[in-house]
Amino acid sequence: MNKIKILLAIVTLSVSLSAYEKYFVVERESSSLAVIENGIKYSTMKNMRNMNHGVVKFEGKDGYVISRDGYVIKFDPIKEKILAEYKTSKSAIGFVIGKNYVAVANYDDKSVDILTRDLKPLQKIKTGSKNVGIKIYKDFLIFAQMDNDKISIYANVGGVLGDEENDKDPNFQLYKEFKDVGELPFDAMIQDNKYIVGFFTSKHFGTVDLDNMTFKKVKIFLDEERKMVLKVPHFGFWSIGGDKVFVPAVGDNKVMVYDMNFKFLQNIKVTGMPVFTSLSPDKKYLAVTFSGKKFPVIQIIDTKTLKVIKAFSFEGKVLHVRWSKSKPLLYVSVNDANIVTVINTDEWYRARDILNIEKPSGIFMYNAPGFESPATSFQKKGRKYE
Repeated sequence: MNKIKILLAIVTLSVSLSAYEKYFVVERESSSLAVIENGIKYSTMKNMRNMNHGVVKFEGKDGYVISRDGYVIKFDPIKEKILAEYKTSKSAIGFVIGKNYVAVANYDDKSVDILTRDLKPLQKIKTGSKNVGIKIYKDFLIFAQMDNDKISIYANVGGVLGDEENDKDPNFQLYKEFKDVGELPFDAMIQDNKYIVGFFTSKHFGTVDLDNMTFKKVKIFLDEERKMVLKVPHFGFWSIGGDKVFVPAVGDNKVMVYDMNFKFLQNIKVTGMPVFTSLSPDKKYLAVTFSGKKFPVIQIIDTKTLKVIKAFSFEGKVLHVRWSKSKPLLYVSVNDANIVTVINTDEWYRARDILNIEKPSGIFMYNAPGFESPATSFQKKGRKYE
């Protein structure tokens, strides 16, 4: 038995040593992605279209970018090579990657595009609305129609669930719609089997039970006096983990805390108006970013005590943060200073500034187990990256 344990430990260590994290950072003004490896800007991917609100996602060995001007770009994250691109509209807002498709929510031509994983067009779903909050659950595609105050659920009838041999090109047909869900839906997230959507002007958020296909409204409150929030920030940065949900409050210096059933627990007072919250991989800490006068600040909250334990101030606007999954590090994009700062999260100090990142915004991490990165290979030949 001990031999088996030792062997498993050796295999686990080998896998962890052979894995590496590669960071792709949106350079907003230069249509490019900066590539960070081993603590330096190693290279740059150019010709990535309008990256003002660029988003990067990974699925297996594939990387995808959606640009503000409606392009979807497929690239090889190891070789850093563009493989294909397709323009779905003049303005796209979000996308999801399925097993054999990419689905894109469009703004300007009021549609949802279904593409192959190689970005060949398969289907265009016309909605007559700007479309937001696109998500996948099992064989369903779910999104919200901003102009029509609807939640739409489409079923993929193009394949046989669980039968890989009979999988066909996806074919999405309308399965269920919920009308008058709230005014101006703007983003959504998935928590287990719940689709949770926020609204710009309604005093609630909405949840769809995707197993039972039922909808309900959940009121949100700003403080103990039950004062309701009028607007909820970007759902992509709600933090759900352990037994709590952390929601940045718009218009007040608080982070709201709920239990997993969205029962209000308490507020955490913070230094400014929070925009994003980001939970550490071990769920022990929460990083909070701000807008307005406190744009250059991030605060760290202990998720057990619900107290602010650390604050950092930078030389310009903080637009994004990303926790490392394998090391005690937090990456921070400081847009005005053209740097990505690395914070040591064991001892909470500013460990390194990665220079020459042009107007950095979103930070996206690619994990490639079993692959030796070019930077690591170069390092073995005699050059060391600190």
